[in-house]
Amino acid sequence: MTNAAGKTALVIGATGGIGGEVARSLLAHGWHVRALHRRPEQAAATAGLPAAVAWVAGDAMDGEAVLAAATGADVIVHAANPPGYRNWKGLALPMLDHSIAAAEAAGARLVLPGTVYNFGPDAWPRLGEDSPQHPRTRKGAIRVEMERRIEAAAGRGRMRALIVRAGDFFGPRATANSWFAQIVKPGRPLAAVTYPGRRDAGHAWAYLPDLAETMVRLVEREAELPAFARFHFRGHWFEHGVDLADAVRRVGGRPAAPIRRFPWVAVYAGAPFVTLFRELLEMRYLWKEPLALDNARLVAFLGEEPHTPLDKALRATMAGLGAMPAAA
Repeated sequence: MTNAAGKTALVIGATGGIGGEVARSLLAHGWHVRALHRRPEQAAATAGLPAAVAWVAGDAMDGEAVLAAATGADVIVHAANPPGYRNWKGLALPMLDHSIAAAEAAGARLVLPGTVYNFGPDAWPRLGEDSPQHPRTRKGAIRVEMERRIEAAAGRGRMRALIVRAGDFFGPRATANSWFAQIVKPGRPLAAVTYPGRRDAGHAWAYLPDLAETMVRLVEREAELPAFARFHFRGHWFEHGVDLADAVRRVGGRPAAPIRRFPWVAVYAGAPFVTLFRELLEMRYLWKEPLALDNARLVAFLGEEPHTPLDKALRATMAGLGAMPAAA
């Protein structure tokens, strides 16, 4: 059942993990979906999205292009992220400002997939939507500013906003840049598992199809949402983070496969020369402490949180990455 007949959503970042899944979920609920991309013909051929997606030429850094693409949209999904963590300071905020301006012009609801980067130790270990946001990293400060700008724009009354925060992503179409792609080797049958965190520290994982479905269910209840809405998505929580590695071994049919430590020493050594390594190191603290997201507000509003059983979710993710042995 859906009330989306005739409604239009613009997805910015549809070739990414979360943007693509939200586009699929919107289509499944009967929405018209536009997707912004610098090379729309190439994206249509390679992104793996249904043919019903209407690709529009434009760059998220071009405010006029975003404005034109958003004409008549009811929802704008801002799922654009600087690739490889590069130049967040120079890209993340300008891209968001263009989406905010487009949402205000269209009178649309802006949807942002949020992260736990916003939080520092004073908010741990259980994060509520209104927990204090005192990050200790550059990317965390940028994420706080992104949410501040969205809330301020919603307060001006010309647009509405929805932020759904979640943990690390995994899913059948998760990108090779995801943390899960460090745990298993994409394109190789499972032989070993690498775990990046402290093994006894809890960790939250968001299965992308579930997270996307959650966002779409929320926007379909537009009349009941406040002008500025924020929810936490619990996803799959592991009290001991390394339990994910055990589950990967089980689902992959390799229960005795070794669980290796992530090569943080090599990352430290390469950080002066490799931007991605420097950015990974900045976020290493998220692998040292338990960070659980409290979804009580979400469950109270929706009645439930969409939740695919872990083994099914892992099997689909590993198959998508080409890491599932044929025998399994």
